[in-house]
Amino acid sequence: MRIAFLMAPEGVEQIELTEPWRACTETGETPQLISTSPGTIQAFDHLDKADTFPVDGTVDEVSVDGFEALVLPGGVANPDALRTHPGAVAFAKGFFDAGKPVAAICHAPWTLIEADVVRGRTLASWPSLQTDIRNAGGTWVDEQVQVCHEGPNTLVSSRKPADLDYFGEAMLREFGKVAA
Repeated sequence: MRIAFLMAPEGVEQIELTEPWRACTETGETPQLISTSPGTIQAFDHLDKADTFPVDGTVDEVSVDGFEALVLPGGVANPDALRTHPGAVAFAKGFFDAGKPVAAICHAPWTLIEADVVRGRTLASWPSLQTDIRNAGGTWVDEQVQVCHEGPNTLVSSRKPADLDYFGEAMLREFGKVAA
């Protein structure tokens, strides 16, 4: 299964990229790093620069049709940049339009709010997003992981890096339903 990991060129929380990526590769999935610019992305450990990762394709080069699922890692700067990029917003929305599963952690729901796909859905996120989610018509919960089956696709969401084990397990379980 090909899984798109959508990130801005800078600002992703490294562990929110590397842990779900590892979980995917360990189960034989094929993750692909998609960004708004070619080259590499700069990850962060909170506010400190961490590692860089090579981009496999840009939102202008790839299509939702080439993937079975989408993962949106967080960090504060990453989704904040993505939600201002029309191509990134359209790419994320395309997974909802196609009925494909999406997983988002921490601040990543900001991109989904911009894509106008949280209305009627229940999400977990970093606590500071709860008002944004509610204002966008969603329901916010303070849970380690939330799996929402409202609408044409499944949305897996989680609050923070401490929840990554729960997030990865739920993400892979829900993505596996597509492959079955």
